[in-house]
Amino acid sequence: TSVAAIAFIIAAALKGLFGVSILAGALLGGCLGYLIWNWNPSKVMMGDTGSMFLGGMVVALAYMIDCPLIILCFGIIYVLEMLSDVLQIGYFKATHGKRIFKMAPIHHHFEKCGWSETRVVTVFSIITALCCLVALAAI
Repeated sequence: TSVAAIAFIIAAALKGLFGVSILAGALLGGCLGYLIWNWNPSKVMMGDTGSMFLGGMVVALAYMIDCPLIILCFGIIYVLEMLSDVLQIGYFKATHGKRIFKMAPIHHHFEKCGWSETRVVTVFSIITALCCLVALAAI
């Protein structure tokens, strides 16, 4: 979400929506403040309430800059996490117990494959950054 917040700051500034840019900056500040306490190893867990707020802010910012489809690029990891859950559950029910991934959502699959949490976060952040750059170029 920190990477997406940076992209929203830039996107809002490009569109001349400096109030939205400030709101995205506040979201970035909140995420970075949380990360101070949640650096590896984690000390504080966010839970559903915090993650739902972050997702809601990403959606609200996308609508504020009048580009709701930009969520698909800025939030590509959110989409992949959700799709991996949907695919896993659907396939599990259709095949009566078989699985596509070792565990869903997809970040747990990579952890079960031997990736460290730090590697998963780094790779997912790089993917998000690249997708944000593509979306910003399109704006």
